[in-house]
Amino acid sequence: MTAGALHHIELYVSDLDRSVQFWGWLLEELGYEPFQKWESGRSWRLGETYIVFVQTEDRFLDVPYHRCRTGLNHLAFHGRSRRHVDELTAQLREKEVNILYSDRHPYAGGEDYYAVFFEDPDRIKVEVVAPVT
Repeated sequence: MTAGALHHIELYVSDLDRSVQFWGWLLEELGYEPFQKWESGRSWRLGETYIVFVQTEDRFLDVPYHRCRTGLNHLAFHGRSRRHVDELTAQLREKEVNILYSDRHPYAGGEDYYAVFFEDPDRIKVEVVAPVT
C-alpha cells in the first residue's frame, strides 16, 4: 500500500436507490466491483480504494448539495481511452443524464484534454478523462 493513496470516499445522497442505480452502472463501467451493502448504504471497490454512498438522514435533507458551496466540487475518474469516453457519453445521453459543457464536449477542459463532464442525481459533477495519447 502506498502511503497517501486514497483509501475511500464517502458521499451522502438524497435518494439511495436512485444513486445506487446511477453510480452502480458508472462505477462498474469503470472497473469497480460491488463491495459492501447495508440498509442505508452501498459501496464499490477498485483495488484498495472504495467509494461509499449513504442515505442522508431526513433531518439533513433541507439544504441540497451544490458544488459551488464549500466542500466537494467534483469527482474525476480515469477512462481507458477516448473511445471509452465516447461510449460512456453515448450511454449517459441514453440515460438522459445532464452532460455539462456540451457545447465544448469533449474538449471542455482544453484542447488537449478529452473528457466528459456530467452530473449525478444530486448534481455532483463527475468527470471521466481519457488518457493523453
